[in-house]
Amino acid sequence: MTPALIGPEAEAQLDWIGLTEAFLAGHRLPRAEVADSFLYRGADTLLTRSALIDGLGMLVKAATIVPGNAPDLPTVNGGVMLMEDRTGLLSAVLDFALVTKWKTAGDSLLAARLLARPEAREILICGAGKVAAAMIEAYRAAFPAARFTVWNRSASGAEALAAATGARVKLNLETALGTAEIVAGTTMAKEPWLRGDWLQPGTHIDLIGAFRPDMREADDATLRRARLFCDSRATTLHHIGEFRDPLARGVIAEADVIADFYDIAAGRFTRDSAEDITLCKNGGGAHLDLMTASFIRACWRSRQA
Repeated sequence: MTPALIGPEAEAQLDWIGLTEAFLAGHRLPRAEVADSFLYRGADTLLTRSALIDGLGMLVKAATIVPGNAPDLPTVNGGVMLMEDRTGLLSAVLDFALVTKWKTAGDSLLAARLLARPEAREILICGAGKVAAAMIEAYRAAFPAARFTVWNRSASGAEALAAATGARVKLNLETALGTAEIVAGTTMAKEPWLRGDWLQPGTHIDLIGAFRPDMREADDATLRRARLFCDSRATTLHHIGEFRDPLARGVIAEADVIADFYDIAAGRFTRDSAEDITLCKNGGGAHLDLMTASFIRACWRSRQA
């Protein structure tokens, strides 16, 4: 069998709601086996992620994160290999950026579909990079009447994203949070910038940016005020600074993280009231890459038939 080569042109065949439905289906299968390895060289990271889901398949994804790359080079690069479920044969090699974009934004879109108030219209995007742009695209699929505001430490970055997406710019974060109903954190911050005492009741927060043990976007007050969720306890609690650091200092306990995506079917991944502040940490484990790659391959195959 010749493996399929699926490039960025496959994006035209995809839809965001369909991906979130694929995530729901994937989490009804047996729990994924996952393994991550991290190698560091200063600010550089080599991350290798593997996943196996019985009934779906296997995947290996290698990612390099090099913040010091020249402006004309992507910071994040890598490759994705998808293997058949029973035979282990290589089924497809997929464009890394395509899988990463759709996995990352789709992960937080699913959380927002379940945790944000359905009537939410004011969405604040914090950060102005590729993930921020993808989140605007993804949120629009589920919240078509939403109005978007961009906050970024660099005014030029915020203005460029706003011009490209039709969003507004607010450079005062406290003011921006005063009207936000959904907040997406897409920054590469090591020190928290999101302050819990600035949040309004009913806000839903998707934290996406932090991926290393020394990275955080939200402060302790945010975690204390919010009902806490994540996509996967196994890949977030003791791996990413957003939870790892406050857990180590006793700010929160593991039991404070109410549910992950494997608890959706049991009805635990939900807000209790309209006044709840909800927070979901997007850790983006390899099992979600596997679900995303399988979804992309299925869409690609349907158009080839």
